[in-house]
Amino acid sequence: MNKIKWYLLTIGICFMSYGIYRNEADIVFKKAIKICLECIGVG
Repeated sequence: MNKIKWYLLTIGICFMSYGIYRNEADIVFKKAIKICLECIGVG
C-alpha cells in the first residue's frame, strides 16, 4: 500500500511539472480570477 501512495504522488508531481512547463498554470490562474470576479459580481 505504501508503494502505491508514493507511485501516485510521483505521477501527480510529474503531471503538475508538465503543466507548469507548458505554461498552463498561468491559464488556470487567469480563469480562476475571472470566475471569482463573476461570482462576486464585479466582472
